[in-house]
Amino acid sequence: MDMGQENCTAVTEFILVGLSDDPEMRVFLFLLFLLIYGITILGNVGMIALIQVSSQLQTPMYFFLSHLSIVDFCYSSIIVPRMLPNILNQEKAISFLGCMMQFYFFCMFAVTEVFLLAVMAYDRFLAICSPLLYTVNMSENVRMLLVSVCYLFGTVTSLIHLCFALKIPSYSSNVINHFFCDIPPLLSLACSDVSMNELLLYIVAAFNELSTIVIIFTSYLFILVTILRMRSAEGRHKVFSTCASHLTAIVVFHGTILFIYCRPSTGNSADTDKVATVFYTVVIPMLNPLIYSLRNKDVKESLRKVVSSKIIS
Repeated sequence: MDMGQENCTAVTEFILVGLSDDPEMRVFLFLLFLLIYGITILGNVGMIALIQVSSQLQTPMYFFLSHLSIVDFCYSSIIVPRMLPNILNQEKAISFLGCMMQFYFFCMFAVTEVFLLAVMAYDRFLAICSPLLYTVNMSENVRMLLVSVCYLFGTVTSLIHLCFALKIPSYSSNVINHFFCDIPPLLSLACSDVSMNELLLYIVAAFNELSTIVIIFTSYLFILVTILRMRSAEGRHKVFSTCASHLTAIVVFHGTILFIYCRPSTGNSADTDKVATVFYTVVIPMLNPLIYSLRNKDVKESLRKVVSSKIIS
């Protein structure tokens, strides 16, 4: 620690390395991520608007889905608009405050999505296992409370990490080997002892993941038992179809989160981490509205009715 102490200094800005130095690859990545971000905006904003205007989608499940689209849109927009010019530009600086704010808002929305997916699993459990009491158990007040708790967990978690990050007095370098300001690569540059930061990151991520996975697993275990008791093959198929979209989104999102944040930091490949991070920061926000729209009859039917009414009018 003492050997490198002379190189340690307080920083006013960071340099983001990005994804590639190859000029041809950078042009390809810029066009690819621009296309993905365009689909992300169109898909999530379209999903939010469709749920708002369609009377067929005024149910608790689509209320939560609209918030999932809001969260996906927000945390993708925190990363990609700054990432796109950095892919092409040689100058990839971000101010210290800008870096901290980018990490804070990204963490807030990412954690919110973790809990929102768990709430959506609980919603499916109530709808399938207790259909007669569903409207009572999932009233408007209950829905608002559950969504508020999701946003609260996201806000508190990100505030904790931000406060500990702001206590780091100096860094050995201001070059972050990443395409945005995430906390693990930031901690790797700290000159001071950040073992508490790393432990806190691991504990909080593990708690968030384990608690939500328990809720999801328990909910779907009861759903599976209920499905197996159904005598109607059509009923079983309808329930499977409804749950398949949600389960797909859960597996993809939680798989990458566990890979990045819930494993020891020693021996990690920075390039591997960047690829995995691209997947859940850029690709998943695009995939979620596609998963829920392409696999959902209600969404496709509502979209058809809205488009038909617009054409007629």
